[in-house]
Formats: sequence, structure tokens, C-alpha cells
Amino acid sequence: MKPQMQVLLMAVVVAAVVGSLVTLALTQQQKSQDQLIKEFYDIENAVHVSPHSIRKHMGPSQDFALVDLRSQEEYEREHIIGAVSIPAYKDPETSAYGDVERIVNSFKALQESNPGKDIIVYCYSIPCMTGRKIGGMLAENGVYVQHLGIGWNEWRYFWQLWNHEHEWNQTDVMEYIYSGPEPGIPKGSNATSKFCPIDNEFGC
Repeated sequence: MKPQMQVLLMAVVVAAVVGSLVTLALTQQQKSQDQLIKEFYDIENAVHVSPHSIRKHMGPSQDFALVDLRSQEEYEREHIIGAVSIPAYKDPETSAYGDVERIVNSFKALQESNPGKDIIVYCYSIPCMTGRKIGGMLAENGVYVQHLGIGWNEWRYFWQLWNHEHEWNQTDVMEYIYSGPEPGIPKGSNATSKFCPIDNEFGC
């Protein structure tokens, strides 16, 4: 075989191999991107809980325990009805993130007294990092919690932000607020709400 033909043949083989590798790499990259998207939604759905779902299922036999992470002072002033207080703040201005043993033991005790129930935390607002920090701390100690999709400020002061428009004049935020050191007892029926008739994973 002439040298020119050998070079040409070698070039064709190299081009074919490179083309195959590029195609494989692009395919793998696409699979990776699709997998990342799937994992994102798996994580979102595992961690975040809809406030509609919480409100809809409030009642004596609710299947979750709601935890307020704000300071005890703020909790006693007002909190979401039914929520218990495990403060991650000593007062409104001072975090208590260093109280790892107290916080972890409080959540473990809550878990033991509410077997089979999801534990859902909330803090000040949607962007508040307190819930994320405490959630990370707890996960390192074998306790896994979910996050309410909104914080106290949105629940108390921006009721229209996360409720459906047709609900604005038909629900009263004060029915879902309690003051004092006790959690308060939600008056819900645990029945599917007329505002959210889909009672499955795709409901509110």
C-alpha cells in the first residue's frame, strides 16, 4: 500500500474513532443532565412541603409534626397553630446554632413521641437559612426533617402570596395562628378541602 493511502486510511480511522468518542461523550452529557434534573425534583419533593398540604391536613390526627425554629419569645407572641417550639435563636437577634446537643436531643424526643410522622420545620421566611442550617445539623446526627415551603412571615403577613386567588376572601389567616407557650389545637377536619379537591400526591 502506498504511503499516501496509508496516511489517508489512518486519518479516516482516527476521524471515526474521534467522532464516536464525541458522540458518546455528548450522549453521556445529556444523560447526566437528565439525571441531574430528575435528582433535583426528587430532592425538592423529598424536602419541601406545600403550605396548602399542611393547612389542608391540620387537625387532631394530622400525620406530621410542625416545628417553629424562631426564638421562644417570637413563638409565644404568635406561631402557626399546632407548631411546637424548638428554638434555634436565643432571642430575636441571637442565634443558638451552637446549642447542637439541645437542638438534636429535642428533635429526637419529638421524633420518639411522634412515631411515623414527618417532622416539618419553618423559620422566618422563604430565604431564611435557619431551617437549612438546622436541617443539615440534624442530618449529621441521623435526624431528617422536611421544610415548609414558606416561612412565618409569608404564613402570617402574606397570606395571598401562596393561597389561590379564589381563597383570599374565604379563608382567615387568624384561624391558623396561635399565641402563647402551647402549640394550640388546629380545628381542621383532615378531610380534603373544597379549595383543594385533589387528595393525592398531585394535590395542593
